[in-house]
Amino acid sequence: MDELLRKTVALLPSYETRDKTPPPPESHSVEFINFYRSLEKEYRPEFLERLSQEYGVDHKGVSELAGKLLETQLRDAATILQVEDRLRYSLTPRYRQLLSHISRVEGGVKFLVDLRADVIEITSNKASDSPHLRDLNGTLKGLLSEWFSVGLLTLERITWQSPCELLQKISQYEAVHPVRNWTDIKRRVGPYRRCYAFTHASMPGEPLVVLHVALTEEISSNIQSIVREFATLDADEEASTIKAAIFYSISSTQAGLQGVELGNYLIKRVVRELQSEFPHMSQFSSLSPIPGFTAWLQGMLGRGGGGAELLTEREWREVEEAAGVGPGAAVVEALRRLLASGDWQRSDRLARSLEPVLMRLCAWYLYGEKRRGYALNPVANFHLQNGATMWRLNWQADTSPRGVANSCGIMVNYRYFLQETAANSAAYLQGKVVPASEQVLGLVAQFQQNSKL
Repeated sequence: MDELLRKTVALLPSYETRDKTPPPPESHSVEFINFYRSLEKEYRPEFLERLSQEYGVDHKGVSELAGKLLETQLRDAATILQVEDRLRYSLTPRYRQLLSHISRVEGGVKFLVDLRADVIEITSNKASDSPHLRDLNGTLKGLLSEWFSVGLLTLERITWQSPCELLQKISQYEAVHPVRNWTDIKRRVGPYRRCYAFTHASMPGEPLVVLHVALTEEISSNIQSIVREFATLDADEEASTIKAAIFYSISSTQAGLQGVELGNYLIKRVVRELQSEFPHMSQFSSLSPIPGFTAWLQGMLGRGGGGAELLTEREWREVEEAAGVGPGAAVVEALRRLLASGDWQRSDRLARSLEPVLMRLCAWYLYGEKRRGYALNPVANFHLQNGATMWRLNWQADTSPRGVANSCGIMVNYRYFLQETAANSAAYLQGKVVPASEQVLGLVAQFQQNSKL
């Protein structure tokens, strides 16, 4: 391990020779790639720790240059700028040069994407709390952000005529609504559907982020009508009936590109494509899942006081009667069990009793629960950053076991009013303002009125 690192991680050229030093042989990059891939997963954290710590920044040299910069503050501007440039160069980790050389060999960029995925997994699982590994992650993210800038990406429409390997990857990478079989994927790329992906020349055949779109007459409120309806499999599209584009699934396929903005650019590019194909189309909306809502609600019910403040006295009595349990802790525990199992939806009486409760709680979860002032829910945060409006919550919109388990079957439309997206995005990112419809705000007001939080 040490011998391999000494051989493949070249010394950082001096400032004077930085543009004149020939690159190391390509075989060093290939040797590094092969060695890392041969390592068992359990040994990779130690290897990456050594790479990041022992072949990172020359801290002593940085300190000396920082001192020189302070000494030159009364000198002329040219001298100050040169010392600043030297200091900037000295902050380059030694391993950064190796990463750049790896990107130039065949398959090197994909290797670095996967390498960063390993670093993210190691740091997120607390397998290592090393600041050097976090710095390696930041260096990789910076490089990948440059290499995968939107101007270097290609937008591809996926159709049934696309290569079989690409269709198979689209199926495998689908993270929101799993693809069941080949007939299913055929429909998702067929009439009244569109599937788009960003690709990169350095990773041929690898979709980076995938967006599925349904072309409909109106904004959809139920996902089953999109992913399980087979009537349109061999239909001929009637353009005049297509008035809305529903973004019902967006999946990032490369864990190593986490934090590299791709999905928001993909939606904007797809909107332009659809406007070109359907000039009369004016409605653009997502039909989005709400991951984490049920878990958040369970946490609220399980905290001190049993979450009694979440429901009115009348609503608790209705749950008691419908569930056949007594008051107090018994009914709270019964409700928690019903939410965990999803059994509440099998009772029309319980479903009717819980609908107003769950809808207003879900509205608050999306609109009112925050992390550092931004939406706690990651899907909401994504669409709000893009400038969408939190437009409509839909009851029993996803009755699949997964939909019921994640969000009590509720889904949400984030609507893209194209003339407002730029202003909405700026208001959210700069002022943490959440644009929302009257329906959503009305549900939030009900929560504030009925819940004693």
